[in-house]
Amino acid sequence: MTAPTRVVFLGSGGFAVPILDALATFPAVRLVGVVSTPPRPAGRAAESRPTPVAERATGLGVPLLLPARLRDGDAVAAIAALEPDLLVLADYGRIVPAALLDLAPHGALNLHPSLLPRHRGATPIPAAIAAGDAETGVSLIRMDTGIDTGPIVAQRQVPLRADVDTPGLEARLADEAARLLIESLPGWLDGTLPAVAQPTVGATLTRPFRRQDGRLDPTRPTIELDRQVRALRPWPGTFLDRPDGRIIVWVARPSLEPRPGGTLPGDLVLAGRALALVAGDGLLELVEVQPAGGRRMPGADLARGRPALLGAARGAPPAGPGAER
Repeated sequence: MTAPTRVVFLGSGGFAVPILDALATFPAVRLVGVVSTPPRPAGRAAESRPTPVAERATGLGVPLLLPARLRDGDAVAAIAALEPDLLVLADYGRIVPAALLDLAPHGALNLHPSLLPRHRGATPIPAAIAAGDAETGVSLIRMDTGIDTGPIVAQRQVPLRADVDTPGLEARLADEAARLLIESLPGWLDGTLPAVAQPTVGATLTRPFRRQDGRLDPTRPTIELDRQVRALRPWPGTFLDRPDGRIIVWVARPSLEPRPGGTLPGDLVLAGRALALVAGDGLLELVEVQPAGGRRMPGADLARGRPALLGAARGAPPAGPGAER
């Protein structure tokens, strides 16, 4: 009988947890270790919390390494001591040094939530939503020293629903990535599944978002604002800056109501009974909002409770560029 392949998994975020679970239960491999990033402050209390992957690895009883820097010689030595045949990475969030890429006989595989070479980099899921892509997917690649530039081992396409947001798409792609990995591993390990160089055409690179990327620019088309709200939920979120304070927009959608005459982009109006933002080409219904210093509530409740909000946004700070496309 062939001994199970010794695998070390590197991951941090929630996207990686279903992939870790799939590896832990796959008979052809033996999960000999998990590498994640150290706990970080989170929440209003800034309490130190383990990453989702670290928490799951502890529950599985798998040896867990939490190096502050993967480039340190001690971190590389600790992973090498586990004698892996294969490294698998997903949503780790740190650069993997070349010394690790060549450590295991079967190399290092990475699961990336996009159809590479489109949307390489840190934020492929929100980038696909914000760009209005008709489809996205997951790519299994053999890692090299570039940013998601390694040759493709396998891919799976996933259609993008018109109402999907980042958390929902991440959950769908995580499940697809776990299945793709398990289906592909036998062929990769026995050498029958090759890695093919990525196309040179169509490559794009995403970047981490900043808080200011969430500012909604009402001069833009309604469909673009809708995508921005869905793409940037939960981080960095989207908002309107008005003379009477910032309004966080949690949920929005294009309105079918006609734009009232005499209004300009940035005005807040009633569309039927709903609160709506006048945009460049129509109305964006503000389904769920949070005023400065207040709680989350339906937009209609905010309009009823604070009718002075309705009307012009004259004197508001100029709108920023919003999320990059």
